Amino acid sequence: MLALSGTYQNGFVKLDKDYITDSPVKVIVTFLEETEYKSETHITLHDFSFAKSQSNLEHYKGSFADDVIEQRRESL
Repeated sequence: MLALSGTYQNGFVKLDKDYITDSPVKVIVTFLEETEYKSETHITLHDFSFAKSQSNLEHYKGSFADDVIEQRRESL
């Protein structure tokens, strides 16, 4: 494993040093400064409301945990 630093801006990562390779390399990007990530498919902690979740499930007549487990199994 090799660690390189760089800067992320407008959807691109610019490495501080060149890394030459002939084939694609998988990477992990870690944001060192706290940022608020928003996406149409993800929620952040700021988007979550425990009271609203309780209200949404007030009339639910099943096992929420069992349904979540079943959905995860189906998505595999």
